Amino acid sequence: MKKLVAEFIGTFWLVLGGCGSAVLAAGFPELGIGFAGVSLAFGLTVLTMVFAVGHISGAHFNPAVSIGLWAGGRFDKKDLLPYIGAQVVGGIAGATVLYFIATGQKGFEIGGFAANGFGEHSPGGYGMYAALLTEIVMTFMFLIIILGATHSKAPKGFAGLAIGLALTLIHLISIPVTNTSVNPARSTSQAIFAGGWAMDQLWLFWVAPIVGAILAGVVYKFMSPETE
Repeated sequence: MKKLVAEFIGTFWLVLGGCGSAVLAAGFPELGIGFAGVSLAFGLTVLTMVFAVGHISGAHFNPAVSIGLWAGGRFDKKDLLPYIGAQVVGGIAGATVLYFIATGQKGFEIGGFAANGFGEHSPGGYGMYAALLTEIVMTFMFLIIILGATHSKAPKGFAGLAIGLALTLIHLISIPVTNTSVNPARSTSQAIFAGGWAMDQLWLFWVAPIVGAILAGVVYKFMSPETE
Protein backbone atom coordinates (compact mmCIF):
# COMPACT_ATOMS: atom_id res chain seq x y z
CA MET A 1 0.00 0.00 0.00
CA LYS A 2 2.87 2.40 0.76
CA LYS A 3 4.23 1.80 -2.74
CA LEU A 4 0.85 2.53 -4.30
CA VAL A 5 0.47 5.73 -2.30
CA ALA A 6 3.92 6.81 -3.50
CA GLU A 7 2.94 6.07 -7.11
CA PHE A 8 -0.30 8.00 -6.65
CA ILE A 9 1.51 11.06 -5.25
CA GLY A 10 4.26 10.95 -7.87
CA THR A 11 1.83 10.75 -10.79
CA PHE A 12 -0.37 13.40 -9.19
CA TRP A 13 2.62 15.75 -9.10
CA LEU A 14 3.70 14.89 -12.64
CA VAL A 15 0.27 15.81 -14.03
CA LEU A 16 -0.28 18.84 -11.83
CA GLY A 17 3.24 20.18 -12.40
CA GLY A 18 3.72 19.26 -16.05
CA CYS A 19 0.24 19.76 -17.45
CA GLY A 20 -0.30 22.63 -15.01
CA SER A 21 2.64 24.48 -16.51
CA ALA A 22 1.08 24.06 -19.96
CA VAL A 23 -2.43 25.11 -18.97
CA LEU A 24 -1.59 27.90 -16.52
CA ALA A 25 1.78 29.28 -17.54
CA ALA A 26 2.81 28.40 -21.10
CA GLY A 27 0.90 31.16 -22.86
CA PHE A 28 0.62 33.67 -20.06
CA PRO A 29 1.00 37.22 -21.50
CA GLU A 30 4.59 38.50 -21.26
CA LEU A 31 5.54 35.93 -18.59
CA GLY A 32 4.64 32.78 -20.54
CA ILE A 33 7.19 29.97 -20.20
CA GLY A 34 6.55 28.52 -23.68
CA PHE A 35 6.98 24.90 -24.68
CA ALA A 36 10.61 24.84 -23.50
CA GLY A 37 9.42 25.78 -20.04
CA VAL A 38 6.74 23.09 -20.14
CA SER A 39 9.39 20.56 -21.16
CA LEU A 40 11.50 21.52 -18.18
CA ALA A 41 8.49 21.38 -15.87
CA PHE A 42 7.76 17.77 -16.80
CA GLY A 43 11.40 16.84 -16.24
CA LEU A 44 11.44 18.57 -12.87
CA THR A 45 8.34 16.76 -11.65
CA VAL A 46 9.95 13.39 -12.28
CA LEU A 47 13.35 14.44 -10.96
CA THR A 48 11.92 15.76 -7.69
CA MET A 49 9.66 12.75 -7.13
CA VAL A 50 12.42 10.24 -7.88
CA PHE A 51 14.35 11.65 -4.95
CA ALA A 52 11.23 12.06 -2.80
CA VAL A 53 9.60 8.64 -3.14
CA GLY A 54 11.87 6.58 -5.40
CA HIS A 55 13.12 4.60 -2.42
CA ILE A 56 9.54 3.60 -1.63
CA SER A 57 8.05 2.55 -4.97
CA GLY A 58 10.82 2.80 -7.54
CA ALA A 59 9.31 6.02 -8.93
CA HIS A 60 7.51 4.76 -12.03
CA PHE A 61 4.61 7.28 -12.24
CA ASN A 62 3.78 5.87 -15.65
CA PRO A 63 2.11 2.60 -16.78
CA ALA A 64 4.56 2.34 -19.68
CA VAL A 65 7.50 2.52 -17.28
CA SER A 66 6.07 -0.24 -15.10
CA ILE A 67 5.42 -2.42 -18.15
CA GLY A 68 8.87 -1.71 -19.59
CA LEU A 69 10.56 -2.58 -16.31
CA TRP A 70 8.58 -5.81 -16.21
CA ALA A 71 9.62 -6.63 -19.79
CA GLY A 72 13.22 -5.93 -18.78
CA GLY A 73 13.07 -8.31 -15.83
CA ARG A 74 13.11 -5.58 -13.21
CA PHE A 75 9.51 -5.64 -11.96
CA ASP A 76 7.19 -8.36 -10.70
CA LYS A 77 4.12 -8.88 -12.91
CA LYS A 78 1.87 -9.29 -9.86
CA ASP A 79 2.42 -5.61 -9.08
CA LEU A 80 1.64 -4.35 -12.59
CA LEU A 81 -2.11 -3.80 -12.29
CA PRO A 82 -1.98 -2.22 -8.81
CA TYR A 83 0.78 0.17 -9.94
CA ILE A 84 -1.07 1.10 -13.13
CA GLY A 85 -4.27 1.67 -11.16
CA ALA A 86 -2.50 3.95 -8.67
CA GLN A 87 -0.85 5.89 -11.50
CA VAL A 88 -4.07 6.45 -13.43
CA VAL A 89 -5.98 7.51 -10.31
CA GLY A 90 -3.11 9.80 -9.28
CA GLY A 91 -3.08 11.39 -12.72
CA ILE A 92 -6.82 11.98 -12.65
CA ALA A 93 -6.52 13.53 -9.19
CA GLY A 94 -3.82 15.88 -10.48
CA ALA A 95 -5.95 16.85 -13.48
CA THR A 96 -8.93 17.44 -11.20
CA VAL A 97 -6.99 19.86 -9.00
CA LEU A 98 -5.67 21.58 -12.12
CA TYR A 99 -9.20 21.90 -13.51
CA PHE A 100 -10.49 23.61 -10.37
CA ILE A 101 -7.51 25.98 -10.31
CA ALA A 102 -7.82 26.83 -14.01
CA THR A 103 -11.56 27.42 -13.88
CA GLY A 104 -11.00 29.93 -11.09
CA GLN A 105 -9.97 32.41 -13.78
CA LYS A 106 -12.82 34.42 -15.24
CA GLY A 107 -13.48 33.50 -18.85
CA PHE A 108 -11.31 30.36 -18.79
CA GLU A 109 -12.07 27.95 -21.63
CA ILE A 110 -10.95 24.37 -21.20
CA GLY A 111 -9.97 23.85 -24.84
CA GLY A 112 -7.50 20.99 -25.23
CA PHE A 113 -6.50 21.10 -21.53
CA ALA A 114 -2.96 19.95 -22.44
CA ALA A 115 -4.37 16.72 -23.90
CA ASN A 116 -2.43 14.66 -26.43
CA GLY A 117 -3.54 14.44 -30.04
CA PHE A 118 -2.71 13.97 -33.69
CA GLY A 119 -3.99 15.36 -36.96
CA GLU A 120 -5.79 18.65 -36.38
CA HIS A 121 -5.18 18.23 -32.65
CA SER A 122 -1.41 17.94 -33.02
CA PRO A 123 0.29 21.26 -32.14
CA GLY A 124 2.25 21.03 -35.40
CA GLY A 125 -0.44 19.32 -37.47
CA TYR A 126 1.29 15.91 -37.57
CA GLY A 127 -0.75 12.89 -38.68
CA MET A 128 -1.55 9.64 -36.91
CA TYR A 129 1.41 7.65 -38.25
CA ALA A 130 3.90 10.36 -37.29
CA ALA A 131 2.34 10.49 -33.82
CA LEU A 132 2.44 6.72 -33.46
CA LEU A 133 6.09 6.50 -34.47
CA THR A 134 7.05 9.44 -32.26
CA GLU A 135 5.39 7.99 -29.17
CA ILE A 136 6.88 4.53 -29.72
CA VAL A 137 10.42 5.83 -30.25
CA MET A 138 10.32 8.40 -27.46
CA THR A 139 9.00 5.86 -24.96
CA PHE A 140 11.57 3.32 -26.16
CA MET A 141 14.41 5.77 -25.50
CA PHE A 142 12.90 6.84 -22.17
CA LEU A 143 12.88 3.23 -20.97
CA ILE A 144 16.39 2.58 -22.28
CA ILE A 145 17.57 5.52 -20.19
CA ILE A 146 15.60 4.41 -17.12
CA LEU A 147 16.84 0.83 -17.35
CA GLY A 148 20.41 2.02 -17.81
CA ALA A 149 20.37 4.70 -15.12
CA THR A 150 18.92 2.28 -12.54
CA HIS A 151 21.17 -0.66 -13.42
CA SER A 152 23.30 -2.05 -10.59
CA LYS A 153 26.44 -1.14 -12.55
CA ALA A 154 25.36 2.47 -13.19
CA PRO A 155 26.81 5.35 -11.12
CA LYS A 156 24.89 5.58 -7.86
CA GLY A 157 22.76 8.58 -6.96
CA PHE A 158 22.32 10.04 -10.45
CA ALA A 159 19.36 8.08 -11.81
CA GLY A 160 16.83 10.79 -10.98
CA LEU A 161 18.88 13.43 -12.79
CA ALA A 162 19.28 11.30 -15.92
CA ILE A 163 15.60 10.37 -15.99
CA GLY A 164 14.38 13.92 -15.39
CA LEU A 165 16.64 15.34 -18.10
CA ALA A 166 15.56 12.57 -20.48
CA LEU A 167 11.91 13.48 -20.03
CA THR A 168 12.75 17.14 -20.60
CA LEU A 169 14.54 16.29 -23.85
CA ILE A 170 11.68 14.05 -24.99
CA HIS A 171 9.24 16.93 -24.53
CA LEU A 172 11.51 19.34 -26.39
CA ILE A 173 11.46 16.96 -29.35
CA SER A 174 7.87 15.80 -29.38
CA ILE A 175 5.58 18.53 -28.01
CA PRO A 176 5.07 19.82 -31.59
CA VAL A 177 4.03 16.34 -32.74
CA THR A 178 1.69 14.98 -30.04
CA ASN A 179 1.97 17.41 -27.13
CA THR A 180 4.08 14.56 -25.71
CA SER A 181 2.60 11.64 -23.86
CA VAL A 182 5.00 8.70 -23.35
CA ASN A 183 2.70 8.14 -20.36
CA PRO A 184 -0.81 6.67 -20.64
CA ALA A 185 -1.79 7.90 -17.17
CA ARG A 186 -0.92 11.50 -18.09
CA SER A 187 -2.86 11.20 -21.36
CA THR A 188 -5.91 9.65 -19.72
CA SER A 189 -6.13 12.29 -16.99
CA GLN A 190 -6.27 15.17 -19.46
CA ALA A 191 -8.46 13.43 -22.03
CA ILE A 192 -11.19 12.90 -19.42
CA PHE A 193 -11.52 16.66 -18.99
CA ALA A 194 -10.96 17.62 -22.64
CA GLY A 195 -13.46 14.97 -23.75
CA GLY A 196 -14.61 14.45 -27.34
CA TRP A 197 -11.66 14.16 -29.71
CA ALA A 198 -9.17 13.60 -26.85
CA MET A 199 -11.03 10.50 -25.69
CA ASP A 200 -11.37 9.31 -29.30
CA GLN A 201 -7.61 9.53 -29.83
CA LEU A 202 -6.59 8.23 -26.40
CA TRP A 203 -6.05 4.69 -27.72
CA LEU A 204 -2.86 5.78 -29.47
CA PHE A 205 -1.41 7.16 -26.26
CA TRP A 206 -1.86 3.81 -24.56
CA VAL A 207 -0.80 1.55 -27.41
CA ALA A 208 2.32 3.42 -28.60
CA PRO A 209 3.97 3.97 -25.18
CA ILE A 210 3.34 0.35 -24.17
CA VAL A 211 4.81 -0.97 -27.43
CA GLY A 212 7.87 1.28 -27.06
CA ALA A 213 8.32 0.27 -23.43
CA ILE A 214 8.13 -3.47 -24.10
CA LEU A 215 10.62 -3.19 -26.97
CA ALA A 216 13.03 -1.27 -24.73
CA GLY A 217 12.68 -3.81 -21.93
CA VAL A 218 13.48 -6.70 -24.27
CA VAL A 219 16.40 -4.89 -25.93
CA TYR A 220 17.99 -3.74 -22.68
CA LYS A 221 17.57 -7.15 -21.08
CA PHE A 222 19.46 -8.58 -24.05
CA MET A 223 22.23 -5.95 -23.79
CA SER A 224 22.68 -6.03 -20.04
CA PRO A 225 20.49 -8.51 -18.16
CA GLU A 226 19.84 -8.03 -14.50
CA THR A 227 17.33 -9.75 -12.24
CA GLU A 228 15.21 -7.78 -9.78
